[in-house]
Amino acid sequence: MTDTALREKFLAVRGEVGKAVVGQDGAVSGLIVALLSGGHVLLEGVPGVAKTLLVRTLTAALDLKTARVQFTPDLMPGDVTGSVVYDAKNGDFEFRPGPVFTNIMLADEINRTPPKTQSSLLEAMEERQVTVDGETHLLPKPFLVAATQNPVEYEGTYTLPEAQLDRFLLKLVLDLPPRDSEIEVLNRHAAGFDPRDLAAAGVTAVVGGDDIAAARAAVGQVDASSDLVAYIVDLARATRQSPSVKLGVSPRGTTALLAAAKAWAWLSGADGVTPDHVQAMLLPVWRHRLALRPEAELEGVTADTILRSIVQQVQVPL
Repeated sequence: MTDTALREKFLAVRGEVGKAVVGQDGAVSGLIVALLSGGHVLLEGVPGVAKTLLVRTLTAALDLKTARVQFTPDLMPGDVTGSVVYDAKNGDFEFRPGPVFTNIMLADEINRTPPKTQSSLLEAMEERQVTVDGETHLLPKPFLVAATQNPVEYEGTYTLPEAQLDRFLLKLVLDLPPRDSEIEVLNRHAAGFDPRDLAAAGVTAVVGGDDIAAARAAVGQVDASSDLVAYIVDLARATRQSPSVKLGVSPRGTTALLAAAKAWAWLSGADGVTPDHVQAMLLPVWRHRLALRPEAELEGVTADTILRSIVQQVQVPL
């Protein structure tokens, strides 16, 4: 398959998702970038903006194994990773895999479960493996965690620690839709659209595991010049020197931005990464990696505000 034909298959995923989700093109593109980069995605938005539906529709457009876990306060680590149980028939203990053994895992409302259960995903997200009772089990390829969280409801929630946030390649913020998009949503429901029946909406799988492996190999061949790499480092160093920032972007953050920019460049049909590709991915890749000083937060300063300012200040390579 040619590079162009492969790219068109991934662009077709947008069309399939658009059959069920209206007005979230940026989030769809972000999920595809994460899939191409081998990263994970944190989706944040108020209730009712189709966070869960977006991920469910994406999985329906991919010929992959999927699993959904509703994170609750009583969820235990073994409920996610799996556990060792006694088999009375064989008279021995055996490992029973949990829902994390899939290709795309939807972690719904991840901030509703305690840190002990949240941390059960750390090894899986970073090393693509799970260790239970001293034995390591590899996860299937590809593996992507798409987690959702509500930013306005704090009762009964647990803030994700920095180490957990850093495991996510992207943090995508789903805003309320504009008027025209909301009218389109209501028109679809008036015509009989059922979000629980994606097959009836015509959503079909257009990309498989082999396509993803081939696309990731193609993304790896996208050129990134030394000036471009230096530009990313300069942006990261600027976050560490900002007076409003307590903890700036780490080297993991710079490698994440480069990976996302390469994926976006390939998806856009470019031969190499440009500063435009870096700037397009800067906010979703870095907004959750900045720890702001308390006084800055009291003044209403946000990570997005700081990052936009840094983009204006750092010199762009010609």
